[in-house]
Amino acid sequence: MESEKDNSFCKQIPDLFSSFVDTFVDFSVSGLFLLPPPSSPPPPPPTRLPSPQRLIAIGDLHGDLKKSKEALRIAGLIDASDRYTGGSATVIQVGDIMDRGGDEIKVIYLMEKLKREAARYGGRIVTMNGNHEIMNVEGDFRFATRSGVKEFRVWLYWFREGNKMKSLCKRLEPVKDPLDGVRVTFRGVRKKYHDGFRARVAALRPNGPISRRFFSQNVTVLVVGDSIFVHGGLLQEHVDYGLEKINREVSDWFKGLYGRFSPQHCRGKNAVVWLRKFSDGNCDCSSLEHVLSTVPGVKRMIMGHTIQTGGINGVCGNKAIRIDVGMSKGCGGGLPEVLEIDRIAGVRILTSNTLYQGIQENVDVMMEEEGLGMLVNKQHDRPRQVEVKA
Repeated sequence: MESEKDNSFCKQIPDLFSSFVDTFVDFSVSGLFLLPPPSSPPPPPPTRLPSPQRLIAIGDLHGDLKKSKEALRIAGLIDASDRYTGGSATVIQVGDIMDRGGDEIKVIYLMEKLKREAARYGGRIVTMNGNHEIMNVEGDFRFATRSGVKEFRVWLYWFREGNKMKSLCKRLEPVKDPLDGVRVTFRGVRKKYHDGFRARVAALRPNGPISRRFFSQNVTVLVVGDSIFVHGGLLQEHVDYGLEKINREVSDWFKGLYGRFSPQHCRGKNAVVWLRKFSDGNCDCSSLEHVLSTVPGVKRMIMGHTIQTGGINGVCGNKAIRIDVGMSKGCGGGLPEVLEIDRIAGVRILTSNTLYQGIQENVDVMMEEEGLGMLVNKQHDRPRQVEVKA
């Protein structure tokens, strides 16, 4: 009997060792200890979620860890030690964690840590795909920064060290070098950055360790109660194609099932992650209302992508709410703001601007449209944020 128990434990040693190495690599890269992942494989990313008691929407973060934490804190989602404090809230981050900053991986890990912590308290954090996630997985690094390239070079060092450690355990399957098949030089890129570019390709290409582990669990389109979230915008053709189908195809692409280039609805100026029809200065309200009418139960579209220099705002009777405030240092360093939709407090814009903290008007949940309008109509009284090109 004792012999059988010993045998059973010995069989678990490779998995335990592999898990230890993964934890070691995660900490070396991010400085964070993650709670254990679920024992069973995660379910497919959701396309619809029920209306929560408290819903928080956060715009583009673009590799700025400091501003990301500020946004989370003004929403009461983390404490001074970065532990999750949001209770049962549902939090949607609308994409574009990648590019323009040097903390891309650290922000990804922070959001993953908080997802696991939130689940313990009945909360939920959902990260979405933006155009910059799509670009990086396709190998388009035009908006990567020097510090961002360096961060991936550090990631690659620790990831390969972890692989070396795993190779010492003969019972584990041989590990593949993440650089296998990655080209050595990049035309038009200074030679000193080639190693960093190779690291980004290794991590982010379809089925790469970062894209498979993190991005494949993102959603591209999400309905929460009577709000639909998307990074850029939705057209009738996207709804006709199928929201679940879009989510599934993008997730499968990140897992390496569709080749190098993203699915069709993520490419081109009218793609779900690229569209600016409803987020620029001249929102097409007629098209917006038509799209919303074809998604059952949906009253508004909430999106990022286009920087709103005056802060979060709504147009077309608040049927389009734009929440990218350019908070990242790489986007001009705008003041962090988040959108809150609460059944009791109503709709509020939460801001880090001390001039406006605590004076947002609370409205009954049945008056959400008018409540947001009250805030939005006062945009001209606010100091304008840093002018940046979207």
